[in-house]
Amino acid sequence: MAQEIEHIHVPVRGLNLHVAQVGKGELGTVVFLHGFPEIWYSWRHQMLAVAAAGYRAIAPDCRGYGLSDQPPEDEEVRFEDLIADILAILDALSVPKVSVRIKADSPRQSEGRSPNESSTCLQAFLVGKDFGAMPAYEFALQHPERTRGVVCLGIPFSPAPMPKPFDDMPEGFYILRWREPGRAEADFGRYDVRRVVRTIYVLFSRAEIPIAKEGQEIMDLADLSTPLPAWFTEEDLDAYAKLYEKSGFRYPLQMPYRAIHKLPNRLDAKFQVPVFIVMGEKDYCFKFPGFEDALRGGAMANFMPDLKITYVPEGSHFVQEQFPEQINELLLAFLKDHPAAA
Repeated sequence: MAQEIEHIHVPVRGLNLHVAQVGKGELGTVVFLHGFPEIWYSWRHQMLAVAAAGYRAIAPDCRGYGLSDQPPEDEEVRFEDLIADILAILDALSVPKVSVRIKADSPRQSEGRSPNESSTCLQAFLVGKDFGAMPAYEFALQHPERTRGVVCLGIPFSPAPMPKPFDDMPEGFYILRWREPGRAEADFGRYDVRRVVRTIYVLFSRAEIPIAKEGQEIMDLADLSTPLPAWFTEEDLDAYAKLYEKSGFRYPLQMPYRAIHKLPNRLDAKFQVPVFIVMGEKDYCFKFPGFEDALRGGAMANFMPDLKITYVPEGSHFVQEQFPEQINELLLAFLKDHPAAA
């Protein structure tokens, strides 16, 4: 794998962002956006699959994660920075140009272009997982002319900021704990990075939401006697640990957990590109307040005229690592159904 996937650093808005890439891109470009505790490496199976099928796979380490630079400690953490980073990476890596026709209701009209004007743009498919789905959705809304389609795993589109439903969760709910400044830092600080990543992978691969009892911390919910998921090897854990030893957890705790409330209100959203959501039936996020209603109730179709949702019966929160062949098949079918040069 190391010989096939190329690793580069791209200067982006004052930071050097690490990007893994593979494939020549005859059929288009696919940008993979990871979640937490993931990193570019979580897309290793999908990157090789889309590259073999004729696409170019690009997987950045989010700013502050892995081999990417850390933003300044006093800098405000914003989801808007992730949108700007994606845009800058597309420009820097010169994704092949295609001619598209901008719809009359596109935000680009506000930049002085007339309705239905033909424009040469750089388009890509965006594939987001966990909090990586949030900038994928938002990028598609802000830059439809740069987006061919969106695939999101584990997180439905939320037209309103997400924290409010979480306020009704028990005090030991991991997001409430990790939103509290210093709480997770002290909890994680009791162990080395490898143990922290291991525990989070164990907890997040279950069907139950990680919730600590009174007197417990989140890291107390599993120990070294708890086996890793069968599909996650010690070598995989080593790869993750090495990357988090480089970045630490300072920024990952800020983004997403202490920035979720900064997501924009998108009650008037209307996606102009096809959207494909893949959800594991055993993903603990399914039990978040409102998640199942959002997925099964049909409300997202009001925002996404071209929407498809697929469920993986035994899929966990890490469905793309757990069932790589199945996810690769679903992803490649979506790409094939929406040619980048259409």
